[in-house]
Amino acid sequence: MDYSWVDYEKAVDVIRSRTALQPTVGLVLGSGLGGLVDTLNDRVVISYEAIPGWPQSTVHGHSGNLVIGNLEGKVVVAQQGRAHFYEGYNLQQVTFPIRVMHLLGVKAVVLTNAAGGVNTAYRVGDLMLLNDHINFVGMTGSNPLMGPNDERFGPRFLGMVHTYDKAMRETAKQVAAEAGIRLHEGAYVCLSGPNFETPAEIRMLRVLGGDAVGMSTVHEVLVARHMGMRVMACSGITNEGIDSPDVEMETNHQEVLDAGKILVPRLTTVLKGVLRAL
Repeated sequence: MDYSWVDYEKAVDVIRSRTALQPTVGLVLGSGLGGLVDTLNDRVVISYEAIPGWPQSTVHGHSGNLVIGNLEGKVVVAQQGRAHFYEGYNLQQVTFPIRVMHLLGVKAVVLTNAAGGVNTAYRVGDLMLLNDHINFVGMTGSNPLMGPNDERFGPRFLGMVHTYDKAMRETAKQVAAEAGIRLHEGAYVCLSGPNFETPAEIRMLRVLGGDAVGMSTVHEVLVARHMGMRVMACSGITNEGIDSPDVEMETNHQEVLDAGKILVPRLTTVLKGVLRAL
């Protein structure tokens, strides 16, 4: 499914009909992390089903609501759950919400995800700021910026050196240090999923320079940067990558959701600090 400018405007009109709040910051909340919206004040909840063109999340741990409210003096629009490429959506659908956020007036977006630890120093419950990424999905021919380019959104060719906002990252690191929260910084590897990685794949990703691996985020980052939005992204490490086939352990989605309960308060602390400084 491809969208026209009118399709984005229809979604914007529905959202604006539900609230007078004018968001300037967007949040995208990954698996098990939707509880962050409970920290928003004066919030308005809009079901994805009520917004024309908005993709519906089918994954457990993704509630499927758009929540607009106040947090640390900023008006925030938060995706409580996202759509994924592996659900059968194309990348225009996956990134539709980011374009809508832009047209709502959002200038900065913070994306979160649940990720597997590839770096051997990472432990379940740790946070990792993205300072770079490896986009395997894009390298193999699936990129949300492919196809006709609408110059009203951004340029045909997009530079990627300064993808993750340095000032926002520095603030996040300072907030985490003051709160005693373990916060790494590294490269996120985007795979299509929905299967978790084999031991050989984990070993390969480690050699290639990946620190964490997941099935989302990078598509949305590309579209946000295409439109000139400031971007910060943070992974919650929900499992440690298994690099040997001769162990009893197996990766599963339930451990991802369980780790989210540990990660939400840590992420909340960091995000609040970043919002205060914006």
